[in-house]
Amino acid sequence: MSTDGDLGGFAPPPFNADNALVVIKRALRDMKLAERGNAYELRGKRVVELVLEDGRISARLARRLMLTPEWDRVAVSSATEQRKLLDELRKRLAKWENEE
Repeated sequence: MSTDGDLGGFAPPPFNADNALVVIKRALRDMKLAERGNAYELRGKRVVELVLEDGRISARLARRLMLTPEWDRVAVSSATEQRKLLDELRKRLAKWENEE
């Protein structure tokens, strides 16, 4: 019998932060965000900042679309957290589009 969390003897692949950063950057460009250094902008306003450190990605997400936003911090150290980051950003972008 398998227990909760048992993957049938298979372990998920180790998290590769370098590859994950490439995937995240590609997804952000697909969302029509403009790259400015380590940050991405929508209509000249910073939306997300990414930093690769110690085998993980540190991200800051803008709470609202503003010139000087307040930030939510997110640490990405697994594929699940990577998907959550992109899903959260998609939700915020959709919300900001509806507010206008």
